[in-house]
Amino acid sequence: MVLTGTAALHFGWNFGLVNFGFLVGTIGMLAVFERLIPYEVDWHPSRSEWAWYGVYLGLTMLGGGLAQLPVAALVGAVAVPESGMPIWLEVPAALLLGSLVSYWVHRISHNHAWLWRLHGVHHVPDKVNVANNGVNHVVDIALTQGLVQLGLALVGFSHPAVFLVGLFIVAQGYFVHANIDVRIGWLNHIVASPEQHRLHHSIDLDEAGHFSSDVSIWDRVFGSFTWYPGRVPAAVGLHDPDSFPKTSSLIATLLHPWRKQRKSAAEDSPADTTTASAESATKTESD
Repeated sequence: MVLTGTAALHFGWNFGLVNFGFLVGTIGMLAVFERLIPYEVDWHPSRSEWAWYGVYLGLTMLGGGLAQLPVAALVGAVAVPESGMPIWLEVPAALLLGSLVSYWVHRISHNHAWLWRLHGVHHVPDKVNVANNGVNHVVDIALTQGLVQLGLALVGFSHPAVFLVGLFIVAQGYFVHANIDVRIGWLNHIVASPEQHRLHHSIDLDEAGHFSSDVSIWDRVFGSFTWYPGRVPAAVGLHDPDSFPKTSSLIATLLHPWRKQRKSAAEDSPADTTTASAESATKTESD
């Protein structure tokens, strides 16, 4: 990530092309590591799942593109060419602000019934791997990324800073979903990891939390940090699997948020239990 960002700024490469190449390279590298050091062999995607995940990845990229439209319309330009801050200060500031907005949009999406019908699409798979990070509802991505980009644009961060933060978010977003057996120890208290994000996808709402996929600071600040060394999810997927169409039912998935449906357990938010879970985790650590 650092090498890519530094080279792009030094040689004046096109940010859009670099972002695309970095995305493909990140997915490819992590897919290889999933085969070399898998966390759970049964979580490897099948050929049909790879195909469906590819379709959803296309929709996710479309949602990201749509997210830029309201930003451009409301602000006039996504970011200024230069800002008054040095880049070494501007990048962490932009990262913290962007991750804060993303954290609350994500957490509210687990609380609000209709927003959950959008975001819950991402939680349908009963495995967590780099391929199904792209399983999202296109409207969910457009809304989330639009709000994050709008926040950064209104503050006035420069193009290079937004570009570098974007690389970090891409790298972290796919890393935390990777089905790889890695443990990062005390760094879990600073950045998100697969250890944390697997708990976020747990069917046991008492284990859930971790609404940040880049830095873990906001989970600490707002009481949704539930990880401790050795804690693993009972299983991953939906708390109520019947509340959403299967990932392979693309049309039903896209129409799902607008269909009248029964109140389901899946619409109960992990955020409702994060404080209690965090207290439980703290107690376990102290024990």
